[in-house]
Amino acid sequence: MSNNIPMLPLVKVAMPPKEVLMPALESVLYSGMIGEGEFVYRFEAAFAEVFGLKNVVATSSGTAALHLAMLLSEIEPGDEVITTSMTAEPTNTTILQMGATPIFADVDSFTGNLDPASVESLITNKTKAICVVHYAGYPARLNDLRAIADRHGLSLIEDCAHALGAQYDQKPIGTIGDYAIYSFQAIKHMTTIDGGALLLKDSAKIEEARRLRWFGLAKGVPRTEVDITRVGYKYNMHNVAAVIGLKQLEFIAPLLARHQANGRYFDQALQGISGLAMAKYESNSKSAYWLYTLLADDSDAVERILAEQHVMASKLHRPNHFHSVFKEFARALPQLDDFYKQLVHIPCGWWVSDEDRQRIVSALKRG
Repeated sequence: MSNNIPMLPLVKVAMPPKEVLMPALESVLYSGMIGEGEFVYRFEAAFAEVFGLKNVVATSSGTAALHLAMLLSEIEPGDEVITTSMTAEPTNTTILQMGATPIFADVDSFTGNLDPASVESLITNKTKAICVVHYAGYPARLNDLRAIADRHGLSLIEDCAHALGAQYDQKPIGTIGDYAIYSFQAIKHMTTIDGGALLLKDSAKIEEARRLRWFGLAKGVPRTEVDITRVGYKYNMHNVAAVIGLKQLEFIAPLLARHQANGRYFDQALQGISGLAMAKYESNSKSAYWLYTLLADDSDAVERILAEQHVMASKLHRPNHFHSVFKEFARALPQLDDFYKQLVHIPCGWWVSDEDRQRIVSALKRG
């Protein structure tokens, strides 16, 4: 194959058409109001409408939204949060920022998502919450985790950073937990350059969430009259990011549909190849396929074979307990070890053409 062929990336930034985005950006940049304002509130409403959600609070990042979810869950220093090591690091550095202890549960070796049996076995009188990541966009076993959280009086926090547009039990992802967070960081399904959103099941907490994202101050109250009752943070989204988000929402449906169409294609086309298996998820789920998850007897060989075809493949993430900062919390995670050894992600997004995906399948069949 010619060396002039560009590498097909594993992730790629999507932007609305220039003729749509640039006039909207120019309008807000010269409006005199570029901080948090009306465009942020419009984005919250539009995001909720597009994805069938309620009680959306836009934030400066998905990590900021996760921190707010933990604050609203009343997690305190010394508390324990049952979580996964198979995720991007901010999921768990946020727990450390709370002064809490991350308790790493094992994962389902077919998806990389939390194993409910492992989660329940780790609950103690110090446990305050369960933080579940829908890894690579594949929904975790939410009905089981919701039942565990309810039995033990725990907060269930969904990290949906990889899972925009996914569904579970015919419900939008993020609506089963007490809190859910979304990420609009650069390489996610949809970006606002950086940004995030918090979803709250309890509408009574939305005003507190809004205060916490703005230093503990209530918006719309004169600064000479407002009273801070709880320390907050500078976690607000600004109008410039919100305008990008509003324009992204106009074009997001076909992009998400292409991720899912490519994922379903691979689900069928890669069956029966010796040495390969596909990630499995519950039949009542609909994956967002942010990345396509393959399980290979020799993941290095898969990466090498696809690189020869100018296709990027990678494990992408590193289990968090491999990092020194989490060393004291490491525990035996045999199912995660098995999953990570076999794991290799392949491109699945809107930029993967019919020709690209056929090339990937042909290379893997030959290999």
